[in-house]
Amino acid sequence: MTTPIPVTSMSDTTDSSLAAVQMTAEEQVQQIELLTSTDDDHGGVIVEMDEREPMDSTTFLSILRASISHWKQLGRKGVWIKLPIHLASLVEALVKEGFWYHHAEPKYLMLVYWIPGGANTIPANATHRVGVGALVVNEKQEVLVVQEKSGHFQGTGAWKFPTGVVDQGEDICVAAVREVKEETGVDSEFVEVLAFRQSHMSFFEKSDLFFVCLLRPLTSDIQIQEIEIEAAKWMSFDEYAAQPRMEKYELMRYISDIYLAKVDGRYSGFTPVSTASIFSKHTSSSYLYLNAGGPTRSNSL
Repeated sequence: MTTPIPVTSMSDTTDSSLAAVQMTAEEQVQQIELLTSTDDDHGGVIVEMDEREPMDSTTFLSILRASISHWKQLGRKGVWIKLPIHLASLVEALVKEGFWYHHAEPKYLMLVYWIPGGANTIPANATHRVGVGALVVNEKQEVLVVQEKSGHFQGTGAWKFPTGVVDQGEDICVAAVREVKEETGVDSEFVEVLAFRQSHMSFFEKSDLFFVCLLRPLTSDIQIQEIEIEAAKWMSFDEYAAQPRMEKYELMRYISDIYLAKVDGRYSGFTPVSTASIFSKHTSSSYLYLNAGGPTRSNSL
């Protein structure tokens, strides 16, 4: 979408005998087409071109340059252009004008530009991927474990608890329950976050946040996800903790120790508490994870 801007032009005259030039219907009016934009919260503009019809690069370049000039006059700084996949032919024109890639999604590419020049304050793309591990323990102190068809432990015979990546817009507590259901068919309810780990350079140079979650099973029958899971079963916690890989991976030992401390009442994790959100335009609430031993609420096994 574009915004037409009327610009008036009149011929100057040096003839002192001429009367003052007056506005007439014959005055020449030029229409300058600009990209439609909305202001962001930090002095920049956002251009969403989803509804834009395909155009040639030359036409687009003329509109783009006029738009940048207009935004510069308004004192704007950063420019965000959300380019849908059907306009991918315009990428080269944007890059040649000084835009650079910020991030990409399946249906669009986000490019950015810094009008003032020099060092910019445009925030970097998301730096972390968020994952969850679901420690599901029943009343018999049995752990729900799986063997995967791919990944780090493929073919090792090791049993692990269900893990996965949190989807965009998904809460950690919801993701843990979903992953358990998808991989094993077991329904469960979220109890708390036991701990979390941060690591770096783990996925296409991105950092990783991994939340270890404690869940309580609501059902016991197992139906594995054939695509990803080789096998799944209930295993006694002692047997799970005695696996050879526990000696190799310090993280796994820590998780086992934390769970045992939880059982003995010597450890409290973090419980999700719904709170009003002022940071999102699309949801009115978010979760604050509090120590379960705090004054508001607590969970028990």
